[in-house]
Amino acid sequence: MKNAHLKNLSSLLLATLCISTSGVLGKYIALPAEIIIWFRASMAMVFLFMYCRYQKIDLKIQSSKEHFPFFISGVFMAAHWVTYFYALKLSNVALGVLSLYTFPIITALLEPLFIKVKFNPIYLVLGIMVLVGLSFLVPEFDLESDQVKGILFGVFSAICYAIRILILKQHVSNYNGTVLMFYQTVIVSILLFPTLFFMDLSGLQGQFPYLLLLALFTTAIGHSLMLHSLKFFSATTTTIISSLQPIFGIGLAVLFLSEALTLNTYIGGGLILLTVGVESVRSKK
Repeated sequence: MKNAHLKNLSSLLLATLCISTSGVLGKYIALPAEIIIWFRASMAMVFLFMYCRYQKIDLKIQSSKEHFPFFISGVFMAAHWVTYFYALKLSNVALGVLSLYTFPIITALLEPLFIKVKFNPIYLVLGIMVLVGLSFLVPEFDLESDQVKGILFGVFSAICYAIRILILKQHVSNYNGTVLMFYQTVIVSILLFPTLFFMDLSGLQGQFPYLLLLALFTTAIGHSLMLHSLKFFSATTTTIISSLQPIFGIGLAVLFLSEALTLNTYIGGGLILLTVGVESVRSKK
């Protein structure tokens, strides 16, 4: 039993590391966000399909009632990815990752609306702590500021991500994580396909290796492992255990992009991560 729990926990931590690379890659790849996401989704779709065939994983959707949850979760996934990459382009990896990482508390706040669990008032306190942390990340609330726009895109991306996780947890958590991710990438690819006809594709050849890395390592492997963990952990616990994601993401940005961190980033980011840490300890008890 202990070995099984350790294996599941290790899988979740590996998923966190894989997904953490999206910040650096999203900031580095010099293409529009919609184009990056289309290539990310379409190539990941191919990888996942080949893997399912190799492992003889059944891709059949078991009930027609599950078509809508599959579709709507894919819509929220597309919105989450695109707005997150806008956050990275407008601000930097640190602000983009930290604003996105409000999603564990957002998930906890929204979970009673999706799943029959009792709302705990402690989440209001934790939510306020997150808002205070975000206020430190915003130097001055000016909607003309790219940093403010980036943080707002990041928070909206977090809301979309939380809703997507809760929809999957409520309706289709019985499916293999790879199957769930395959259909998500199919839907995202279809939704964003029209952008190929009116957005700038110049420089695609030079950026292709990084798009491939984003599709395989970050998306196909990372998100499949993350979805797989929903079988063994609650939606809230899954998001909380992955609290190393901002640290991994910011560390990679400092290492590979030489991003400098301000004092306000340390304070605001510290408050957000402290909130996640408090909930992690509280939920374990």
